[in-house]
Amino acid sequence: MESPKTKIIFDEQTAYAKAEHYCAYQERSQQEVRDKLYEWGQHQNVVENIISTLITGNFLNEERFAKAYARGKFNQKGWGKLKIKQGLKFKRVPDVLIKKALLTIDGDAYIEKLNTILTKKAPLVKEKDAYKRRYKLQQYALSRGFENDIIADVLKGMSEI
Repeated sequence: MESPKTKIIFDEQTAYAKAEHYCAYQERSQQEVRDKLYEWGQHQNVVENIISTLITGNFLNEERFAKAYARGKFNQKGWGKLKIKQGLKFKRVPDVLIKKALLTIDGDAYIEKLNTILTKKAPLVKEKDAYKRRYKLQQYALSRGFENDIIADVLKGMSEI
């Protein structure tokens, strides 16, 4: 099965208008917009011109994207800080902005989210041995991107694991 071909855009103004709409629809990182413009057949100098124009027009803002990404992945998907950081690095967001974005996550809400996730997962783990059961819950929380020391604290606080 062939993948659908993307339409190549020859006109810089049309590419800018589409990129503007692309950014207005949802927060995007610079790399996402850059990739999309290359996909539309634009050349490097045109891509950089469009990106700088989008930044000046406030359609593209890396800090705003990073904060929205962190907030969304934490609230909607229940991701921990490590997984969010990894996702932002994959989108090529600068480390300074990643730190700022992670600071927007409330510490109490973070622990509460981890507690909720482990409480939901605990009845689904079929292991009888307490150590193995605890290990499986810990591995699950690690796979969701939570830090090991916080997981250990939350697991100690949980009554029946």
